[in-house]
Amino acid sequence: MRPILTVLTLLIALYAPVSTVSAKQPEEEASVLLYVNLWKKRLYLQTSTGEVLASFPIAPGAVDTPSPIGVYSVIQKAKNWGGGFGSRWLGINVEWGTYGIHGTNRPEQIGRYVSHGCFRMRNQDIEKIYPHVRIGTPVIIDGPIMGHERLTYRILVPGSRGSLVKLVQNRLKAAGYYGGKVHGRFDKQTEQAVFRFQKGEGLPVTGQIRFEDLVHLGIVE
Repeated sequence: MRPILTVLTLLIALYAPVSTVSAKQPEEEASVLLYVNLWKKRLYLQTSTGEVLASFPIAPGAVDTPSPIGVYSVIQKAKNWGGGFGSRWLGINVEWGTYGIHGTNRPEQIGRYVSHGCFRMRNQDIEKIYPHVRIGTPVIIDGPIMGHERLTYRILVPGSRGSLVKLVQNRLKAAGYYGGKVHGRFDKQTEQAVFRFQKGEGLPVTGQIRFEDLVHLGIVE
């Protein structure tokens, strides 16, 4: 696991303005990672030492299908999927669904929140980063907790999926109410943990996660 200070230094460095470039190549001894900034709707290719190699605009998830937040890695690479996936596909290991970084046949939508949670890029842009990305390359996705700047929270119910469910599971686990996997799926085990949490904390026992529960968990204010 990358040291926390290294990650924080890396994220701070990435907020500096970066021009879109493609000619610069990473040093052979330096691995690369992908950093996605949802606020700026941009993807950065950079070395593990913090050197930014390129920056490209993206189209992340729409308000009803927000993008995941967190630290993941590339688990699939494919060329010429066709259709809406464009010329390249980089699949990432999001636990609750199929998400990836891919090209598009609608380049005019780049820079807008329009996808089903994936990260769309212009075909010529993803083709530039594709050769530098390997299976296992880290993908850091940073942005609003809900994956979209217009979302503040959602009511979570059995069957809900996403970054917020994963965060709730993590907080319930830390408090001793949840013993399952932190995988972002509101399954039966998570529901039982929510019941225990609400009873134990004197909250309305609904089996759902509402705003009051999120406040009590310290996730929102």
